Amino acid sequence: MTKVIGVRFRKAGKVYYFSPGEDDIKTGQHVIVETARGVEYGYVVLGTHEVDDKKVIQPLKPVIRMATEADEETERKNKEKEKEAFKICLEKIKKHDLDMKLIDTEYTFDNNKVLFYFTADGRIDFRELVKDLASVFKTRIELRQIGVRDETKIVGGIGICGRPLCCASYLSEFIPVSIKMAKEQNLSLNPTKISGVCGRLMCCLKYEEETYEELNSKLPNVGDYVTTDDGLKGEVHSVSILRQTVKVVVTVNNDEKEIRDYKVDQLKFRPKRRRERVNMDAELKQLEALEKREGKSKLDDN
Repeated sequence: MTKVIGVRFRKAGKVYYFSPGEDDIKTGQHVIVETARGVEYGYVVLGTHEVDDKKVIQPLKPVIRMATEADEETERKNKEKEKEAFKICLEKIKKHDLDMKLIDTEYTFDNNKVLFYFTADGRIDFRELVKDLASVFKTRIELRQIGVRDETKIVGGIGICGRPLCCASYLSEFIPVSIKMAKEQNLSLNPTKISGVCGRLMCCLKYEEETYEELNSKLPNVGDYVTTDDGLKGEVHSVSILRQTVKVVVTVNNDEKEIRDYKVDQLKFRPKRRRERVNMDAELKQLEALEKREGKSKLDDN
């Protein structure tokens, strides 16, 4: 076991492990640590605790010191400088007539580098822009192109649920999401209804996926033929995944057909293999092919 603390450098950012040494560091405190980008000011989200050695990438860098009032003042000033740097960069982008959208600006704690995050439809030749910015800020300049999901995470916003976006509030990493998850949950496959603010599939489709897979594995498919506990045979009309009930079209006296509700344990049918959805896969391939032709790329998670 290795003693570590978990540190974040951005809200809802990835958690990085550092060695606390002999200090007992609490959640909520601020620390100064050395990263690949240089010395950074971080927020402790996981206080001193032990984790399995396999979860730690060695060598584990130590905490340089607990943040002082002077460090906090430096961080505050950096935030102010970032706002000014953002305005200047916007002007320079306009001057060089570059087709790019500036998203955010970030100073490293030691002011050794200024990072500019942007989005663009393709590759951008920003060499002249970098030279121009370097002459203004007199420090190292890094322009980093990010995707639409990263843009949304930085900018934030409100989802269709009325709550702050998951990625901007607490998700430290993007989770893989696929169109199959929407199909499994019997949701509309209209991309506009299952896509988030970023235009990609909503991250929340993943949250209940395992539960729906388990529940669906116990149900017949629509169109399957089943035998009821009262001796009738019929075709599945519809299913209620959460209630675990099935509507069955059965034939009663005088060859009349009725739709009756049954609990799944009142039916006999050939159980389907978990995740085996041949018709679903065919539909998904058609949808994905359509989206690729239109160049939207909404049905696949980047």
